[in-house]
Amino acid sequence: MKTYLPIILHSQLFSGVTQSEAEVMLQCLAARTKEYERNRPLLRLGEAVDTVGMVLTGSVYVVQEDFWGNRNILMKVLPGELFAETYACVPGAVSNVNVFAADPATVLYLDVHRVLHVCASTCEFHARLVRNLVSVLAAKNLAMNEKMMHMSKRTTRDKLLSYLSAESLRRGNASFEIPYNRQQLADYLSVDRSAMSNELGKLRDEGVLKFDRSHFQLLQKIDRI
Repeated sequence: MKTYLPIILHSQLFSGVTQSEAEVMLQCLAARTKEYERNRPLLRLGEAVDTVGMVLTGSVYVVQEDFWGNRNILMKVLPGELFAETYACVPGAVSNVNVFAADPATVLYLDVHRVLHVCASTCEFHARLVRNLVSVLAAKNLAMNEKMMHMSKRTTRDKLLSYLSAESLRRGNASFEIPYNRQQLADYLSVDRSAMSNELGKLRDEGVLKFDRSHFQLLQKIDRI
């Protein structure tokens, strides 16, 4: 566990927590780690959730799938970030998403019930962890609202421009990397991959942007997104 302490301490959940405090808290929260190969499931649709997962190495995707196998990528979770926290905070809740390893991944699991209730030792920094968890939930809610904003656009072109504009503003740079390949970006925006690729080609030809794999550069302002 000590190997991963730098990642844990830099996470939003453990913000403001010292190393000595974190070591005590990890014991209090029944922390355990598990390793996954690429594409292996971490959580399946319909499973009960009672632990919060934190990615320590690699990355994972949170995905919604319908009866026919159509996929909608909700988010990519990177080292230090959480998944399943919303479900774990609701007693008896079951997952309505699938979570799988995008790369070989190591995941830290924490007992959410021990996060939400004062532990027997009444550690003074436990309240800080609860506040941090609330901040994480709020940030995830904002991220989902932003995704819905992109998806609410009527055309594939407008969805692309909305997403790429938001990424550029977030990075403070017209040149940036996105965390998705073409199929994953299409799944994230809930559009057809071929149609999306055609729109990207048109935007490039119109001089709106350049791209190389997952790297994008926005070249000019447009009147409306």
